[in-house]
Amino acid sequence: MSIEISKTHSLLTKAMDYRVARQDMIASNIANADTPYYKPRDISFEDALIAQKNALYQDNAHQLKIAQTDSRHLAPKEETSQIKPTLFFRDGHMARNDGNSVDIDVETTEMSKNSIMFNAIVMAAKKDAGIFKSVIDASAKVN
Repeated sequence: MSIEISKTHSLLTKAMDYRVARQDMIASNIANADTPYYKPRDISFEDALIAQKNALYQDNAHQLKIAQTDSRHLAPKEETSQIKPTLFFRDGHMARNDGNSVDIDVETTEMSKNSIMFNAIVMAAKKDAGIFKSVIDASAKVN
């Protein structure tokens, strides 16, 4: 059983999980740079995170309720998004004679960008946790 610190914390945790999966995928692409007919893969999870953020921070107080004036009307449908990260083959790179289209320059650039984003998420998670730590420290001083 885990304690949910905040809505942001669960979103940051999911973002870190996706970044780790992307780092593994890029590392796999680099490892298969000499594998004949290998196509580099990538993962897209930004849409899934946006959907999760919207679901977490949905403000029901400002949401317009649909009136059902007749029992034969359809009931309003709950907005539950099942958007998941999507795996795709990176295309657009010229394949070599052996059919492999891994471009080491692209892969190392993507790995660097992913690493920077992961570190930024870790820093945001530390800041988020620091807010609660300061509240706990302040309440300990009052007693």
